[in-house]
Amino acid sequence: MAGSTTAERGERTRGSSGPPRRVRRFGRRQTRRIIASAVVLVFLGSGTFWLLYGSDLVRVERVSVSGTRVLTPAEVRGAADVPLGEQLVSVDTDAIEARLSSALSRIDTVEVVRSWPHEITLEVTERTAVLLVHKGGKFIEVDGKGVRFATVSRAPEGVPELKLAVSGTGSAAASLRRFGEDRLTREAVRVAGALPASVARATRGVKVRSYDDISLELADGRTVDWGSSEKGAEKGRTLTALMKAEPGARHFDVSVPTAPASAGS
Repeated sequence: MAGSTTAERGERTRGSSGPPRRVRRFGRRQTRRIIASAVVLVFLGSGTFWLLYGSDLVRVERVSVSGTRVLTPAEVRGAADVPLGEQLVSVDTDAIEARLSSALSRIDTVEVVRSWPHEITLEVTERTAVLLVHKGGKFIEVDGKGVRFATVSRAPEGVPELKLAVSGTGSAAASLRRFGEDRLTREAVRVAGALPASVARATRGVKVRSYDDISLELADGRTVDWGSSEKGAEKGRTLTALMKAEPGARHFDVSVPTAPASAGS
């Protein structure tokens, strides 16, 4: 009985001692693999960090410019003041965008892109003039947002002139006090943007007397009462149809697009 008890204890001992040794060997192998992987990652990380921040292989050597129409690439590069020789990853792209927007009002948007390994690309979108304000022998360009962004000595071809003819008395004066010159300018911009292409090409002036009294002056002397900037698309379609139906008319009124009128011959 005692012998069998000793044997059973031996079996239990052998049965319980085998697997733990295999588990321990397996655990040591896994630990070594984890340590080796960690060492590799440390070396890779150190190499990447050195490449980005300490190496001469990824420094800024060139600045390219795209998207300009009136501005020159040299003007854009000068205003951007990109730090040549600096690590490409360290270049403050937000600061470059801010400098460009502040220095060059003709720029509507700009995106600064890192072009690895040696280049910064400035992708520029310039403002487009939709109206002109004639002042002091020069022309102030106004974009589709109503922003007065540049003064030029010669009027760009095909851009109508904005004429603010707001009276100092009566309802027109009340409109000016209520909306202000900037708002009335934006309303004129909305009208210009809603014109059918054929009418836009023929428009030489957009006259604003009040918020709801905006008219067009066409190149051939014809005029259009447009009213407010509301229902622009509907007014555009009505005007196109009216001009076709009354080709000899000299004046058109689409201020109420459901009840248009024409006059003169």
